[in-house]
Amino acid sequence: MTFKEIMFDILLPFLGGLGLFLFGMKMLSDNLEKTAGSKLRRMMDIMTSNRFAGITVGAVFTMAIQSSSATTVMVVGFVNAGLMTLMQAAGVILGADIGTTITSQLIAFKLTDIAPLFLFIGVVMMFFVKKNKKASSIGAAIAGFGILFVGMSMMSTGLKPLAEMNQFTEILVLFENPLFGLLAGALLTGIIQSSSASMGILLAMSMQGLVTLEGSVFIILGFNIGTCITALLACIGTNKMAKRAATLHLLFKIIGAFIFIILLQFLPITRWISALSADTTRQLAHFHTLFNIVMVVLMFPVIKYVVWLANKIIPGQDMVKAPLKLMYIENHMFITPAMAVTQIVKEVERMGDIALKNIKNAIMAFKGESSGLVKNVYEHEEVIDFLNHEISKSLVQVNQLEISPEDSKLTGALFHVVNDLERIGDHAENIAEFAESRIEKPIKYSEEAFLELDEMSSKVFNLLFIALEIFHENDIERANEVIPPLEQEIDDMERMLRKRNIKRLKKKQCSARAGTIFIDILSNLERVADHSTNIAYSILEDS
Repeated sequence: MTFKEIMFDILLPFLGGLGLFLFGMKMLSDNLEKTAGSKLRRMMDIMTSNRFAGITVGAVFTMAIQSSSATTVMVVGFVNAGLMTLMQAAGVILGADIGTTITSQLIAFKLTDIAPLFLFIGVVMMFFVKKNKKASSIGAAIAGFGILFVGMSMMSTGLKPLAEMNQFTEILVLFENPLFGLLAGALLTGIIQSSSASMGILLAMSMQGLVTLEGSVFIILGFNIGTCITALLACIGTNKMAKRAATLHLLFKIIGAFIFIILLQFLPITRWISALSADTTRQLAHFHTLFNIVMVVLMFPVIKYVVWLANKIIPGQDMVKAPLKLMYIENHMFITPAMAVTQIVKEVERMGDIALKNIKNAIMAFKGESSGLVKNVYEHEEVIDFLNHEISKSLVQVNQLEISPEDSKLTGALFHVVNDLERIGDHAENIAEFAESRIEKPIKYSEEAFLELDEMSSKVFNLLFIALEIFHENDIERANEVIPPLEQEIDDMERMLRKRNIKRLKKKQCSARAGTIFIDILSNLERVADHSTNIAYSILEDS
């Protein structure tokens, strides 16, 4: 063939088809993820329960978003944030390896003839149901599915002339060697960063009779190793535990491939698969699925030993994290918007815990005249201000992505929650300043005043604690039942204690300076109660 024929008859149709295939896959993946929305968040909570649940959720999650790479990248992020242990991560990673095989199985149905119909239906839904964002996202996913198969058809057509080239056939024979097959498959997937896309290319070749099952098994094993590159890249700059999670993924694949190479020498695996279907495309999809299922079955009983090996490969302990650092939000999380929202919520909950601790320490610092606690309050206030800035920035970033209506409402509520938590931090700092002032110029308070302060502050702490629980649990009924009477009780107490303080001043039982500071602390506590109420009712904006 001439260079012109190779360029226009093979290369351009293939590259154009590959481009459409990758675009369709991304379009399908992004919109399935967007449609799933908050359901994916609930699935993520299940992930951390046990290994069995991890495998199930990992498989279902990957089927939903059509990307094992995205799942493993998220797992690396969860481990880095301390949300998952390596043992829990192992289950999710193994499940993701099963879930990723659904793509090749769908391609093997050879829906290229009716792909334009999917494309038409999807586009119609996108343009004529714009007001319903969920239906529009479903339409975009269907359109992506159609584009994927249109791309497959173009790739297959472009590869057809290769069947007549003896040189190409001779090259394919080399890949029947385990080493060459593994390297070729790993290299291709490492470049594309998608084992599903690599399988798509191989399946397109099989549709033109260019490859056989026997000549492709080692390439497929290489695809499975190459897909680890995405997680390995994602762990750059993370802690040692996250690096171990990425290493764990690579170890599963390498050990699994090595075991399968041995099995292929002694068992007629290709003959068994060929007996299931005479179609080469379907045979390749079956082998891809079989490898990942067998790998999970073999690896599950020895997970703890593979985890031990990952710990040996990445030895040592992480340094203690600096306080001014996000614990849950990482940049790579934003490739999956619903997961980014989940991580932001966790960061807000962390901010709430710090704010609650800080207001408690501020009161303790005032009562105990503790300069150490005052310093601690100031340090935590710096963290709260940092989180306020960084979480707000992340909320702006995630709102610029395409998120579900539910997540859009939630992020809107989170802006208010973060602001209320920041204001609670300010009130803790105010009380710490009163404590500092009391240390510098000692002021005496009666036992009665301290008892009143204890009673008032304990009610405020309780209200804030309950408000944070309500926010975490999204319990609207509890908010309506518990919050109003608690807030009213605090308001009534604040007015009553003000009157008592005025009586003590009149009787000269305390100094004017002591009385003024006491009233200011009551006012700060009452404002903390107001912000706590706002936090509890922020969930109504997400309902």
